[in-house]
Amino acid sequence: MATTLDKVDVVTVGVGWTGGIIAAEATKAGLTVMGLERGRKRGTEDYQHVHDELKYAVRYELMQDTSKETLTFRNNKDEKALPMRQQGSFLLGENLGGAGTHWNGQTWRFLPYDFEIKSMTEERYGKKKLQEDDGYQFEDWGITYDELEPYFNTFEKTAGISGEENPLGGKRSESYPTPPMLKSRMLRMFEEAATNMELHPHMMPSANLSQQYENPDGEQINACQYCAFCERFACEYDAKATPEVTVIKTAQKSDNFTLRTEANVVEVITDEDDDSKVSGVKFVDTITGEEFIQPADVVALTSYVFNNYKLLAVSDIGEQYDPKTGKGTLGRNYCYQIFGGATGFFDDQFNTFMGAGALGMALDDYNGDNFDHEDLDFLHGGNISITQTGARPILSNPVPSGTPSWGEEFKEESITNYTRVLSVSGQGATSPHKENYLSMDEEYTDVYGVPLVCLTYNFTDQDRARQKYLAERSGEILEEMGASQVDLAAELTDYNIAPYQSTHNTGGTTMGSDPETSVVNNYLQHWDRDNLFVVGAGNFQHNGGYNPTATVGALAYRCAEGVIKYAEDGGRLEEE
Repeated sequence: MATTLDKVDVVTVGVGWTGGIIAAEATKAGLTVMGLERGRKRGTEDYQHVHDELKYAVRYELMQDTSKETLTFRNNKDEKALPMRQQGSFLLGENLGGAGTHWNGQTWRFLPYDFEIKSMTEERYGKKKLQEDDGYQFEDWGITYDELEPYFNTFEKTAGISGEENPLGGKRSESYPTPPMLKSRMLRMFEEAATNMELHPHMMPSANLSQQYENPDGEQINACQYCAFCERFACEYDAKATPEVTVIKTAQKSDNFTLRTEANVVEVITDEDDDSKVSGVKFVDTITGEEFIQPADVVALTSYVFNNYKLLAVSDIGEQYDPKTGKGTLGRNYCYQIFGGATGFFDDQFNTFMGAGALGMALDDYNGDNFDHEDLDFLHGGNISITQTGARPILSNPVPSGTPSWGEEFKEESITNYTRVLSVSGQGATSPHKENYLSMDEEYTDVYGVPLVCLTYNFTDQDRARQKYLAERSGEILEEMGASQVDLAAELTDYNIAPYQSTHNTGGTTMGSDPETSVVNNYLQHWDRDNLFVVGAGNFQHNGGYNPTATVGALAYRCAEGVIKYAEDGGRLEEE
């Protein structure tokens, strides 16, 4: 028998960027908030020995235990889905802060085109360009860039983002809070080459801060030390903006906030007297195995993409998407990320072992609809960049194509090229397709007996064409930079969940203005449950050519505003 706890105004399921933002904003508004986090509590004091590539980057110290919770995968619905037994294509974070702890800090705003991709594409190229007859499901997001811009601005000020204006990005109301990072030699080479090619390079927006900064909530973030331990690692300097050093810390200053770790939510409970509302959540204490009911006036699902979807599905909230009929929205439009880059081999040496997670130079000439797609067989594009994140010795062994994967020649080439190889990468959008979706597995369960999420996914023809295009453009830049040899990234085959690619999973709980094509409205309020909010990259109708975190952060501030509005007045927010 589950123990029922005292009711709170708001409960967040997950305490990372999204849960932390909602907790901080709701407590400022005088609401009581319970933050439920299934992982352990952790903070800066736990990371004084974090410069351990084997422990953190290879053995995934900060990641989810896939023996307890994972997902199943198949390329298409006719295959048998099998469990992902170890971290692979993407790295699922766990514990307080979630993926916001181990991110690199690349903090991009999605383009205006992203939010209105369907209407803008149809207006410029005609309806046929959307390729709906080929199964593509592009949708507008129910919100415009201009409407979301103030929330982007708030997130950047909270995180102290270091950067400079993107000449091809959306209009900004304010400059970045802190100046861009240092411009290293390889970045200057990229800038010169791109400028010679009449492209528009600019410094990458970074959550590794160029200088010490105090945010509007009074939280201090320190200056980056360029130690090269960002992605897959926490920051022992408090120089990377993470939930733990910003919004969670702000929430914890309020007596209205309670944090409960080792609390795994297994169900969202629909109100027995009114099925248009939820009454709270059920969770399991992962230490004792005890079950608890946490009643709340508002429930906010603020965990990762897969878990937000899973909780809705196992709680029977919303209609599961069916690829055969196209009906239903829950699980629809799962997307990922493609990378079309190139590797350049140089005679000169570079300090590749130094860097920071978002130390980079980028350009958006081939992103969104910033270039003409009339004669191309894909929509969108990608951000092309060079980054100096730090080449650590275990996982960094760059060798020319054709080099054996072991033996004397491999060793010689690896040592020679460790400081002589630069990569230019095109981080591409992915196109939503009717055959790519999330569902619940009918055979496998997690440690609590709850069915696993089943991921059905493969790269689309548009994705393959886009990846090839970005690789070719990246190679041209490296040639202009003076590389003696340029190897283009291999063309895409079938998606493989085993090798690491990107932790940029999107879709499944999409947002929009139409309940027939989305799960939540533009306040991230569920269409079927008035007091249920779902926020994260799962809200994306497609994935853009950027890292998702800044857009997730902006949506979280929008969601927090919606939570407060609902707590005060109730009702449907899209009607305002």
